[in-house]
Amino acid sequence: MYKFDEIMERRGTNCSKWDRLKELYGRDDLLPLWVADMDFSVPPAISSALNKRAEHNIYGYTYCGDEYYEAVIGWMGRRHNWDIKKEWIVFTPGVVPALSLAVKAFTKPGDKVIIQSPVYHPFYDVIRNNGRYIMTNPLIYKDGKYTMDYDDLEEKIDSRTKILFLCNPHNPVGRVWTKKELTRLGEICLKNDIIIVSDEIHSDIIYRDYNHTVMANISPKIRENCIVCTAPSKTFNIAGLQVSNIIIPNDKLRNRYEIEFENSRISGPNIFGIEALIAAYNNSEDWLDELLVYLEGNRDYFINFINKRIPKIKTIKPEGTYLMWIDCSELNMNSAQLRDFFVNKCRLALNDGEMFGKEGQIFQRVNIGCPRIILEEALIRIESEVNCL
Repeated sequence: MYKFDEIMERRGTNCSKWDRLKELYGRDDLLPLWVADMDFSVPPAISSALNKRAEHNIYGYTYCGDEYYEAVIGWMGRRHNWDIKKEWIVFTPGVVPALSLAVKAFTKPGDKVIIQSPVYHPFYDVIRNNGRYIMTNPLIYKDGKYTMDYDDLEEKIDSRTKILFLCNPHNPVGRVWTKKELTRLGEICLKNDIIIVSDEIHSDIIYRDYNHTVMANISPKIRENCIVCTAPSKTFNIAGLQVSNIIIPNDKLRNRYEIEFENSRISGPNIFGIEALIAAYNNSEDWLDELLVYLEGNRDYFINFINKRIPKIKTIKPEGTYLMWIDCSELNMNSAQLRDFFVNKCRLALNDGEMFGKEGQIFQRVNIGCPRIILEEALIRIESEVNCL
């Protein structure tokens, strides 16, 4: 029904993904498969809602009304089996600003924040930029799969360790953490009085045979120790509308968070972001269901192509997200050489694995949220250049 194979021209629209190639990669003749937004049109319900609101012609200050909160509550109940209350929801203009607010609300300068590397690179920035210390708890990479290292975590925790940033599902490695894995992590954090800030922005992009577990929905005790960061931005390709919802069941934690939000003087919601969220959550589920089928087809096409035609590269099969994490160790290049190879030989803009932490030095991240013909062209370029090595 929906045309995910349709090529949408994004150049000339101040599009970060396509219009900043020269600035960021040194040339503009690249296929961009880097930043995590998709090259698909949004659901018709969102376009219709935005057009209708635009016709009003006054775009003044606004707020999140009952319909907005009801849409969020309904979505979390239907898609994630989590019954939440309106008062738990705190609007923010994005998950990354929300993470920064959490650091300021729940830690002091010099405190430590845990991250499970290799992980989404802004995690590092919001910790360092606020004068806190990063405590890395690297994931274990074995036999093509990543798992958590609980022993390492418990060994490193000390009295100054205050927060754990969880990436669930994990960006960039694509793990959808199981309830068992999350339960053990949650119990460690409870035992050591560590608040869990769970970035679940990719939680709607889950492939068949896997199930997303909301961290705060595991048990009442973990719920009271958890902050869940959600947004429709990745799911419905509306990152430019700057809308996210931070769900905090614990009254004391939420009050501290809201005080920090007020102190930051971050502006209120975007008029069009409000309309987009309501249309997405209330009227676009069928679009998402078709998107997941298409993305799974892209994932499987990518894996089969790599396995059959570029065996020097190994790909980690993602359980969620539209991001592929590829192991380039057999190319025998360092991080700088890999970047040069993919940019200047393959003519592709990818994300260098090193930006996600030193554990990612031999990896690249590839965004497969695009029409399959673009993905095919990118793989052909890689195949041609790898075969010339």
